[in-house]
Amino acid sequence: MAFNHYLLVCGGTGCESSNADKIYTNLKSQAEAQGVAESCQIVKTGCFGFCEKGPIVKVLPEQNFYVGVKPEDVEEIIAEQIVKGRRIERLQYKEIGKAGAEKSAKGGIENIGFYQKQVRVVLRNCGFINPEDITEYIARDGYAALEKVLFEMKPSDVIDELKKSGLRGRGGAGFPTWRKWSFSADVKDVDQKFIVCNADEGDPGAYMDRSVLEGDPHSVLEAMAIAGYTVGADKGFIYIRAEYPLAINRLKIAIGQAKEVGLLGNKILGTEFSFDIEIRFGAGAFVCGEETALLASIEGERGMPRPRPPFPATNGLWGKPTVINNVETWANIPVIITKGGDWFANIGTATSKGTKVFALTGKINNSGLVEVPMGTPLRDIIYNIGGGIPNGRKFKAVQTGGPSGGVITADNIDVPIDFEHLQELGSIMGSGGMIVMDEDDCIVDVAKFYLEFTVEESCGKCAPCRIGGRKLYNLLDKISKGSGTMEDLEKIKSIGNAMKKASLCGLGQTAPNPALSSMHYFYDEYLSHIKDKTCPAGVCKDLVTYTIKEDKCIGCTLCARRCPVSCISGERKNPHFIDQDKCIKCGECFTVCKFDAVLRA
Repeated sequence: MAFNHYLLVCGGTGCESSNADKIYTNLKSQAEAQGVAESCQIVKTGCFGFCEKGPIVKVLPEQNFYVGVKPEDVEEIIAEQIVKGRRIERLQYKEIGKAGAEKSAKGGIENIGFYQKQVRVVLRNCGFINPEDITEYIARDGYAALEKVLFEMKPSDVIDELKKSGLRGRGGAGFPTWRKWSFSADVKDVDQKFIVCNADEGDPGAYMDRSVLEGDPHSVLEAMAIAGYTVGADKGFIYIRAEYPLAINRLKIAIGQAKEVGLLGNKILGTEFSFDIEIRFGAGAFVCGEETALLASIEGERGMPRPRPPFPATNGLWGKPTVINNVETWANIPVIITKGGDWFANIGTATSKGTKVFALTGKINNSGLVEVPMGTPLRDIIYNIGGGIPNGRKFKAVQTGGPSGGVITADNIDVPIDFEHLQELGSIMGSGGMIVMDEDDCIVDVAKFYLEFTVEESCGKCAPCRIGGRKLYNLLDKISKGSGTMEDLEKIKSIGNAMKKASLCGLGQTAPNPALSSMHYFYDEYLSHIKDKTCPAGVCKDLVTYTIKEDKCIGCTLCARRCPVSCISGERKNPHFIDQDKCIKCGECFTVCKFDAVLRA
């Protein structure tokens, strides 16, 4: 059935939390009430990526991109846009031009700065299809890759195509995907092999894998089936954290639909190949993102890493050959098969092929989910896609790779983002977290935050991680409170390097990265905390004092009214004073003062 209008409603977790579901139901009811239900199709999609502006409603064919939509806007959208054909300017996304003037972005998302430098391969269907309708996935070449491998390719052909593509694992290590698959495929004389999807995404600020599963779950199911055919496995598991209810629900729907039409289960598409998938829930342990700990959890054991070798590809689940890839890696597979390895290899750099999805968060104007070719300069991501730093603040650094990564500073903002360059800078790609910091962030406090996270998430099995992580955190905490010494910096280096060499798994081996990387690039800031007993960013409360300069204070009382502990006193139109014994150093007075009367030292 042809429709005159298509309304796509963002249905990712972020927009759902901002009443996207109510927007969707209101659109349906208003279309009925205003007599246009039969002429417009209303679809709830996955994440559009532009999370900063959600909830989003996209109207086709007019290419209107409505942002910050509220349920009460729906009646006007139907009445003006659908019934009368008029664009609603107040909802239309507007770019901020160089002169500071707003300008409506017209002609599709390709004309919106946030999307212009993106290349959507993994996210090709997110924001375009209803993830709960298998027919919409099939209409965009879904399951064509599975059909192709079953009827036109031998298992060795699939591995050859992956080898041509140069696809490397997107979970962090960047191991060649074809090689991992070939290890499992080469194991003969076993009665069982397994395929596993690692959806245990636990980095602070990361939501790449979750969004793919919410917006395009069939791409992962199809890829896992292709892997099963290639290596000789008939069973797959998706290991996902239980706190991802929307992704879990859509996966369950997708698995049910695929089985119903014969794309999962026995004798797929009438062939002798059978493959089934189960969902297993994780309890939110970060260490279970490590593949051997993940396998232990699936087996019903405590999620703790195991020594390697043997590697899971030859000795994994219940001792059987097991291919493990993360969600983003799986989502690349169908398009590589349908378009060819050479097509994929033409994207990216000589050694880092394809695209990478990042969760761009922190001190950035356009936070959201972005997908760029490998090798894209960090400057393009921060300023062209991300729209720069809010409130005219200066870019300080970006943390890549989450608690396992390191910082990239303004001096390296033109570095191409790929596996090799990030490693050279002392960071890692990780699964794709990218947290932006400005001049108001304290680098010692950031490193301390990540160490606290990894200490809490350590399984405690090996001493280097269990003891070393706690020692590092204590040293950073000591420095943040002004009691650090120069010897402490040497201890951080010594303990950190020992952890990298001796820890059992990737969690312990990479846990020191935030401290070592930040100390390398911001040594002077560490010195300020140690020698000068000051925090340049004014974040470390033990090193900050707020005072009011009498000759600038006009007695407006705003600071006193905003103080949460009532430690500011003074008569109206007279200078005020801060009781240092009561002050909790929250900085609210400093933030709200319009006359620069509050000093931070």
